[in-house]
Amino acid sequence: MKIRDANILIIPGYTGSEPDHWQSRWQAKFPNATRVEQDDWHKPVLADWKVNVLITLDTLPDAVVVVAHSLGCSTFVKAMADGSAEQRGKIKGAFLVAPPDVENTAIRPKHLQTFGPSPTDPLPFPSVVIASQDDAFCAYEKASDMANCWGSQLIDARESGHINAKSGHGPWPDGLMVFANFMTKL
Repeated sequence: MKIRDANILIIPGYTGSEPDHWQSRWQAKFPNATRVEQDDWHKPVLADWKVNVLITLDTLPDAVVVVAHSLGCSTFVKAMADGSAEQRGKIKGAFLVAPPDVENTAIRPKHLQTFGPSPTDPLPFPSVVIASQDDAFCAYEKASDMANCWGSQLIDARESGHINAKSGHGPWPDGLMVFANFMTKL
């Protein structure tokens, strides 16, 4: 599948994706991208965030490819557990970047723990988890466990922090190449 042939669903994490974040840049680059909007990016409520993912998904035709970051990954995986077979059937693939360890009692802000525990059922579509060796929000081993549970291919981003603008991943061209390669396999 080519990027232009998919409906790209961008799911940002906690605080949203600022203009310099790679998700915002990719959204600007892809005319076929739709962003999930949340009512409150700074005080996330799992039930509300899941509903907004599913509502946005319902507005898209088939051939949806998800591009989620951080808490957006947790929200998406939980939404798929609650979603209908029809909603799950729309998803052709998921590109999950820097999922947080929402079960870690040291995570801050503490209310992010309300998004745990992480689901352990396999996702019913191809997926990739990209994780960093030095992400302050998730140990690499935990990201590996999540990828294994979800049936996702794990890609080691080495020492890349939380893979956001703050860690130097504004346009993130390497990530775009990995995404394009993922798309060719769908």
